[in-house]
Amino acid sequence: EPRVRVVALSRNFGHQIAVTAGLEHAAGDAVVVMDADLQDPPEIIPRMLARWRDGVDVAYGVRRKRHGEPVFKRWTAALFYRLMAALSDTSISLDTGDFRLMDRRVVDAFLAMPERDRFVRGMVAWTGFRQEPVVYERQARLAGETSYTMKKMVSLAVCGIFSFSIVPLRVATWVGLTASGLSLAAIVYALVVRLFTEQWVRGWALLLIGVMFLGRVQLMVLGIFGEYLGRIYREVKARPLYLVRQQLGFPEHNAVSRT
Repeated sequence: EPRVRVVALSRNFGHQIAVTAGLEHAAGDAVVVMDADLQDPPEIIPRMLARWRDGVDVAYGVRRKRHGEPVFKRWTAALFYRLMAALSDTSISLDTGDFRLMDRRVVDAFLAMPERDRFVRGMVAWTGFRQEPVVYERQARLAGETSYTMKKMVSLAVCGIFSFSIVPLRVATWVGLTASGLSLAAIVYALVVRLFTEQWVRGWALLLIGVMFLGRVQLMVLGIFGEYLGRIYREVKARPLYLVRQQLGFPEHNAVSRT
């Protein structure tokens, strides 16, 4: 089938990188991104095409219901989208995935972004353009088990939050200021008790609690700094996003990379 083209990567570079590779090799005036397990129904694509022909640049799927998914997964997904809406300056619609139709202008704008830590739905939302939802019900898997583990979902959530928000840094600042204020208040209290009464603040337990509290605040702040620093480190290394092992259906079949 000459209309079918396949890009096989040299290894598993992750879902978001795979989507990027597909978009980079896709041709046409509009491109549809969808999962291969058909949980996102292909019959929704004509509705997306109709929106595109009406002038919409991005027609993205919004899951009205998520059949066959555990309650915990649905609850955590809903929590993530609402947390992103609260923390990020980029407006990401609630209950969306990567199932969407994008105009060529949007695809080109997306591919022009060089970052290594890629959160596709956030990056597409950041581009602006005219974007409208297409509501549908996500079906249960017909066969097989999902390879998208809880660890991968948490990693994607962390990527989305740290890639599109500096609120964690501000939280670290406010936590540090709060801890400093509490420490100063404790010092003032101890001095007042010692200077103006015949008593004094005693006890190793209080001292130990204070030290442990400040230690945990420091570790939390270092962890937040480390997340941002690690992302800067990956950007500075500037390794290719992916390597292609094989291409089928393309004019050339040489392995290429995306820098």
